[in-house]
Amino acid sequence: MHEKISTTFLFIILFAFPFLSKAQLRKPTYDRGMFTVKGDTLPYRILFPEGFDPAKKYPLIIVLHGSGERGNDNQAQLAHGSDLFLKADVREQFPAIVVFPQCPANGFWSDVIFNAGTNGNKFTFQTDAKPTRAMTALMGMVEEFLNKPFVNKHKVYIGGLSMGGMGTFEIIGREPNVFAAAFTICGGDNTLNAKKYAKKVPLWIFHGEKDKTVSADHSIVMVDAIKAAGGQPKFTLYPNDDHDSWDDAFNEPQLLPWLFSHSK
Repeated sequence: MHEKISTTFLFIILFAFPFLSKAQLRKPTYDRGMFTVKGDTLPYRILFPEGFDPAKKYPLIIVLHGSGERGNDNQAQLAHGSDLFLKADVREQFPAIVVFPQCPANGFWSDVIFNAGTNGNKFTFQTDAKPTRAMTALMGMVEEFLNKPFVNKHKVYIGGLSMGGMGTFEIIGREPNVFAAAFTICGGDNTLNAKKYAKKVPLWIFHGEKDKTVSADHSIVMVDAIKAAGGQPKFTLYPNDDHDSWDDAFNEPQLLPWLFSHSK
C-alpha cells in the first residue's frame, strides 16, 4: 500500500558497512533517508548500532522534533536529542536503530488547533480527527520499518519534544499496540484520548514548570487523565525550566534504561 522506503540505508547495510574502517566506526553519523507515500515525502536521518548485523534484530527508537526544526533540509531535526545516541557508552549499552524524521515546513505532527495570544499560546487538541499528512506519512514510515527483518517489533519506542511531544501522544493513541514505551517533552493531548493508551503504552512525561510556549498544564492534566484511565505514567516537572526542558530530559540518566526495560 505504501511506496517503499528509501533504499539508501539498505545499500549502506549490504554493501558499504562491511568495508568501513575502524576510524570511521569511531565516528558514528546519522545517514540520510527518505520515505514517500502518496506523493508526500518524509526525510529522515537514521543511526545504526555499532557493529550492525542485518541478521540480528534491534530495538527501534523514533524521535520527533519540534516546530522550529520543520523543513526539508534533512538536518534541522537533529538539533535536539541526537547527540545522546552518538555517545560511545550509549551505543554500547543500548544498541538500537534511531530515526529522526523531519516534518514538512507547513506541516504538523498532530492535529491540533493553535492560537497565539498575549496571555500565552492556546492549543486545542482533537479526539477523533483525521491524521495530518505528516502523521499519515509518519505512520507509513513506522509500518515500513516494522517490516524490516532487523527491527525487533517487541521493542519499538517513540518520543518527542514540543510539537513532537504532541505528535507522540497522538501516534500512540492511533497505534497503541505498536509502541513498547514512549516519552513526551513539553507536549500535550486531549485528556479524552488518555484511555486509548493509558494501559497499553508506558509513558514518561517531562515539562518545564516555567514554560511560556506550551504551558506545563498540558502535561499535568494528561498525567491525571492517564492515571484516571488506569495508567501509571512517570512525570518529571523541572521547576526552573522554560520551554527548553528537552535539555534536561535528554540528560536524564534513567531515560534510556527505563525505555529499554519495556517490551510488547
